[in-house]
Amino acid sequence: MLEQLRSRLPAGFLTRFAPSPTGRLHLGHVVNAVWTWGAARALGGRVALRLEDHDGTRCRPGFERALLDDLDWLGLEPDVAPTGEFRRGTSDFRQSDAAAHYEEALGRLAGAGRAYVCGCSRKEIAREVPDRFGEEMRYPGTCRTRGLAPGEGLGWRVKLYHGDERFDDARLGPQVQTPANQCGDFLIRDRLGHWTYQFAVTVDDMRHGIDLVVRGEDLLASTGRQIALARLLGRAEPPAFLHHPLIMKPTGEKLSKASGDTGIGELREAGVKPAWLLGAAAHLGGLLPDARPVEPHLLGEMFGAAAIR
Repeated sequence: MLEQLRSRLPAGFLTRFAPSPTGRLHLGHVVNAVWTWGAARALGGRVALRLEDHDGTRCRPGFERALLDDLDWLGLEPDVAPTGEFRRGTSDFRQSDAAAHYEEALGRLAGAGRAYVCGCSRKEIAREVPDRFGEEMRYPGTCRTRGLAPGEGLGWRVKLYHGDERFDDARLGPQVQTPANQCGDFLIRDRLGHWTYQFAVTVDDMRHGIDLVVRGEDLLASTGRQIALARLLGRAEPPAFLHHPLIMKPTGEKLSKASGDTGIGELREAGVKPAWLLGAAAHLGGLLPDARPVEPHLLGEMFGAAAIR
C-alpha cells in the first residue's frame, strides 16, 4: 500500500488535519491525527491545519483555543502555517474567513447552470421520499426545474450528473459510488445561509491544493459526491483518499464530541502522557498491534511499518 500510495502523490504533497471547533478533541480525533501525520512523515508530505468552523451555531472560540492547545500538547505541529496570525487573527485556513471563496465557487456553478435555488425543508423532503431503512435520504429534485429566485429562507443545491464515480481508496481498495442515487442534488448552502460541509470541504481542498485526504470510514460515502462537485468546479484530477477505521463505543456508535467521549482534556488531567495517548490511538486505529508509547517524530516509521493493505 505504501509504495502504491507514494506513486500517486507528488513530491512534497499536502494533506490536512481538519477538525471542527464544536467541542474538545477526543480520542477519535487523535486516531485521525496519527494516520494523517503518519502518512505525511512516511511519504515525505506536509500537513496543513484547517479549522472547519462552517457551522456558526456550534463553533466557539474557546473550543478553538482548546483544540490548538491539545495539538501543541500532543506535539503535532502542522507544516503549513496559515496566512496571518492563525491563533489570534483571520486565516485562510479557517472556514469562517472563507466566505468570498465559497461565494465565488457558487457563482461559477450557478453561471454554468449547475446550481439552483431550493425552498424545501427536511420535513418536506421526508414526506416525498419513501423511508429506506439504513439508507441516506435522497433529495428527489423537487426544485430542480422550479426556477426559484434567490431570497431569504432559501437554500442552494448542486445539480449532479447521473453516473458512477470510481476511485481507489488507499486502504479499502476500489470503490464505486453513484451520488445521484445516494443523496441526489445535495445542499451547497442551507436555508439559514450556512455553507454545508460537503461544499466547503470540497472548495477548500481545491484552493489549498490538498493532494491526500485522510479521514474516517464514516465519511467514505461522501467521497463520490465531493469528487463530482470538484469536477464541476474545474478539478479534473481528485486527491487521493485514505479512509481509516473508527473507534466505536460498545453501543456501536462512533465517538462524539457532543457526548463528551474520551476527551483529551480529561485524559490530560488524569495524567496520561502524550506519547501514551498517541500510541493508544495508533493501536485503536489499527496501526499498531498493541498499545505502547509513540513519540510524534516516530509516527512516520510506525505508519511505514504497518501492513495496511
